Amino acid sequence: MLRSLARPLVSLTGCKAASTTTGIKPGTKYGGKTTVTLIPGDGVGPEICESVTTIFKEMAVPVEFETIELTKHTLNDEGSFNMAITSLKRNGVGLKGVLNRSGDFRHHNMEFRGNLDTYANVVRAVSFDGIKTHHTGIDLIAIRENTEGEYSCLEHESVPGVVESFKVITREKSMRIAKFAFDYALEHNRKKVTCIHKANIMKLSDGLFKSCCQEVSELYPTIDYDEQIVDNTCQQLVINPQQFDVMVMPNLYGNLVSNLAAGLVGGAGVVPSKSYGSEIAVFEPGARHTWMEMKGMYVANPVAMVLSSAFMLKHLTLHDAGDKLIQAVKLVLNKQSCKTRDLGGNATTPEMTRAILNELDTLYA
Repeated sequence: MLRSLARPLVSLTGCKAASTTTGIKPGTKYGGKTTVTLIPGDGVGPEICESVTTIFKEMAVPVEFETIELTKHTLNDEGSFNMAITSLKRNGVGLKGVLNRSGDFRHHNMEFRGNLDTYANVVRAVSFDGIKTHHTGIDLIAIRENTEGEYSCLEHESVPGVVESFKVITREKSMRIAKFAFDYALEHNRKKVTCIHKANIMKLSDGLFKSCCQEVSELYPTIDYDEQIVDNTCQQLVINPQQFDVMVMPNLYGNLVSNLAAGLVGGAGVVPSKSYGSEIAVFEPGARHTWMEMKGMYVANPVAMVLSSAFMLKHLTLHDAGDKLIQAVKLVLNKQSCKTRDLGGNATTPEMTRAILNELDTLYA
């Protein structure tokens, strides 16, 4: 069985150090296991998180989940919200589904990022041979500043019928995300960083962001640097996405670009992401959609969450387990033997999970 085969292969002996990009400690350990906060979230989140827990159990990875049931129905309960924040701060690592809006002006996905200061969201969009799309050979990284910009939630109705919304860009946070992007490129052997902006119109706010990226780029002479206006970027992504390597951008543009990139490689069901703070890493699907209408039907594609969990394993220095899980997912997608509804098939979430486990059985044999 996979469990007995996997145990020695995920040993901590001889593992690499934690990521130098973030300097984050790789989780809190109790009794030889690393405790990770699990927040399944809303919609299909619990179903795709169940895929992860099933796979981890079969792989016997030394990870224990502290599950916090936080949904749109409990988000306004400050006790539940604070419990989730406390758990993430204590454990330092989280796996999270998407939280639906609770109906008021609060947006708790954003409150999470603000409370935890998970300032850098990293979405990787990669082409899979088994997913038919308009483009092949895509492998791009979208790095999004996660805590300010248009998402600062500072807006008011100054007079009836007139709403003012404040976009906040600071030098401190722009320098921080720019440095993160170049460090990430250097660590992952990437060749180019592109700053995405709208400084031709927002000359002060986006102009500040762009100038910070330019300033940081001078500290990394081995990495090519260029800039693109965001509307041109969207066009270029559709025409020639292979030109992009690492992209760094303010909050709103990051949301638009990462979702567009997800659509180019197969959709929300196959793109993972990770968000970093100074001491915390949270892993979640790259396109933040709850798919509420399909809740409880077990037809969602779990790949985005499974890949996010694989990158979490690598963050926890369980590199062999993480690499094998990524390889198993790629084999399932490329063989096209099991396809969920979003990929043009009829497989259920448990069937996709079992297909991944079958590939893991072969890899660990």
